[in-house]
Amino acid sequence: MALPVEEWQGRTARLWAALDPALRERLAAASLHDAVRLGCDLLRTEEEEEAALVRLCHRARTDKEPAAASWYREQGNREFGRCQYREAVRLYSKVASHEPPGSSEVSVCFANRSAALFHLGHFEVCLEDIGRAERHGYPDRLLPKVLVRKAECLLCLGRLQDAEDALRVVDSKIATDGLMTSPTHQTLLKKLSQLKVKLREKEKCPEPAQEARSDVQGKSEIWEENVSISGASSSLSLNFDTERGRHLVASQDIVPGQSLLKEEAFVSVLCPGESLPLQDGETAWDTRATNADLYCHRCLRQLLASVPCQGCSYAKYCSQDCADVAWEQYHRTECSLGALLLTLGVFCHVALRTVLLAGFAEVSRLVGWSHSGENDLQHPEAGCKHLSEAPDAGAGARGIPGCDSSGQYQSSYQALFHLLPHTEQHSPEHKFLCTLSVVAICKQLQAAGLEAAVLSQESPEQCSKPKTSEKTSDELCPELRTVAEAMLRHMLQLQCNAQAITVMQELGPGDGAVVNKKPVRLATAFFPVLSLLNHSCCPNTSVSFSGTAVTVRASQPIPSGQEVYHCYGPHRCRMRVAERQQQLLRQYFFECHCRACLEELESGVKSVVSIRNSFCCPKCRAQMQGEEDTLCCSNEACAASASRENLSCRLWDLQQQIKKALELLRVGKADQAIKMLMKCQMDAGNFLSPEHLLMGEMEDHLAQIYATLGKWQEAARHLKKSIEIVEMHHGPASVETGHELFKLAQILFNGFAVSEALSTIQRAEGILSVHFGPQSPQIQELQEMKACLSELPRNILHRT
Repeated sequence: MALPVEEWQGRTARLWAALDPALRERLAAASLHDAVRLGCDLLRTEEEEEAALVRLCHRARTDKEPAAASWYREQGNREFGRCQYREAVRLYSKVASHEPPGSSEVSVCFANRSAALFHLGHFEVCLEDIGRAERHGYPDRLLPKVLVRKAECLLCLGRLQDAEDALRVVDSKIATDGLMTSPTHQTLLKKLSQLKVKLREKEKCPEPAQEARSDVQGKSEIWEENVSISGASSSLSLNFDTERGRHLVASQDIVPGQSLLKEEAFVSVLCPGESLPLQDGETAWDTRATNADLYCHRCLRQLLASVPCQGCSYAKYCSQDCADVAWEQYHRTECSLGALLLTLGVFCHVALRTVLLAGFAEVSRLVGWSHSGENDLQHPEAGCKHLSEAPDAGAGARGIPGCDSSGQYQSSYQALFHLLPHTEQHSPEHKFLCTLSVVAICKQLQAAGLEAAVLSQESPEQCSKPKTSEKTSDELCPELRTVAEAMLRHMLQLQCNAQAITVMQELGPGDGAVVNKKPVRLATAFFPVLSLLNHSCCPNTSVSFSGTAVTVRASQPIPSGQEVYHCYGPHRCRMRVAERQQQLLRQYFFECHCRACLEELESGVKSVVSIRNSFCCPKCRAQMQGEEDTLCCSNEACAASASRENLSCRLWDLQQQIKKALELLRVGKADQAIKMLMKCQMDAGNFLSPEHLLMGEMEDHLAQIYATLGKWQEAARHLKKSIEIVEMHHGPASVETGHELFKLAQILFNGFAVSEALSTIQRAEGILSVHFGPQSPQIQELQEMKACLSELPRNILHRT
């Protein structure tokens, strides 16, 4: 959720409509500085709005709740008892997040989670949880059981000396505590004896060390960094003109797959994901996993056993190191504001974290400088006019805004600050919403006594309150008004410059022979260098993410002198030109004149998207056409007609039936799912084009079901049909086709179709290496499959 919750948007919209027209006019024309000042005055007098915001925050639970911890523990124990260890791990993580610091139950939670991790075979992570249990004061009487588990993990990892030391500690513990006679203790002693036998056997016959396969390793990429643009390749140069603003151009011929940009996000905020809203008085908690449960809140690494924040139940990290760094950089300020930040949306959260990471000194310096040319900063050409006055902007900057005194464009706060906020293009209502939201955050910072931490970036315990001018208790101090102004600038910038960090997320448990994945928006980030790339509906680059880092690669040959383009979302393969133009103008405030748009607009040829995703005549199966509500058959001899609304309703009903079929698969009713999807295919054939994307999706779903049943030939047959449709829509070298070929390679590999699998692997590898590079996990898996198949006896290779 980028913007605030709907209720807050609705309240600010009603407040805007109720304002005196003269005041609305002042706010609409106000500079960022004046907008904050007026917003502070308004929110100070509108006590009802502040009270409403407090009520909304109560719905976003981020505090520690012992009752929730107790409830999640019961759920986790139940799943553990059912041998659903993956689910148990996730629920025990929720327990850890809700236990207050110092609670005796925290250590038990980590010990329970370690048991589930052991059953899943995650021995290293299991050891980490055992260490956490010990550090948090795990009960002495229960310690032998956990220490035996520790010895088992070490034994499984081949760390024989450490395993022996751990067993010695257990022996000592048992001897100190005296003879244990209960059935549980007797079972423990038996397991201890068995472990000692295993240890002696391993010491006598150690397992041979596995040789690393050099042929499976991906090729290393050649990389030479640009001296003027941080994180960019030396094959690029930074240009500027009044029409295109800052943009990157190839300074030499570039080949497909070549890395052009590698940049760490200046700031990123995890998108929380959907969660069921809880009603007042409810005592149950949501057990579903969202992004907040699955990924580290700092580095975005996928979580297995999270480390919780000590102050809130929301923030979770992959390690204590990540938790400590996040606390020092920003979370000590954000921790108590969790509910407010979730209520006001990700854009507001990104804006706050940006100023926290930049530091008040740098924020104040650039905000102060911006006042000297406030109006000019709204226009691309104005960047040069006031550049000589900007901090660190010397003659070497060549008139390009955001460069430092040596002419370098760094991934820095200065570069980020120079991204255009488009203040004049945003609607007055949107600016009003953003203004009240950032003012609300700053007022809460002041009310919670956190302004000192924000302004000096020291913890409240380490610093004294900064001296400010006299103010009433409801009035923001001047420094926090500066923070609010910077936040407002960043919130407006995000509409045009926010980058969605996406990941390929597994559908289902991810432990099957064929892993099905879909792209998911994981976080929202600022990438100052990536923001230099202008949009094209048919881009010449491909963008991928690893944690908080982005890599841009050429997806096609780019000759020297040609501009390097990135797609902002509207792509010629997914939208018609009119839809693309409308979305780009509404969100990014420009009319697209890329090659794809000009070709469609000038030729007058109907978009291939509308042709392939069209309705077809129920009588003769020809394409239905028309812009009005009534569509007519394109076959003049047929002359049939149909209501667009009626066909759209049929399409919606079909999509609901497909969802029901997938739900049947999820609960293990594969045969029923197949029957339902087959019926959906028959129904779709009566009114959808054979090339419609939904036809391809149904083939893909059928392939998935047959793969779960181990019917590899049937799975491959359906997936090949899906690939044909994907290629028609996205192209034979597209990343979408690459993902489908990867799944086909898995199916053919498992079905032992050796020669076909090898050729599919080669094709998938060629496509995916262009988009993700030779070191990507998918390429590594493809190479492992190829190596495995290549080692088969020659007679099998020739026979298949």
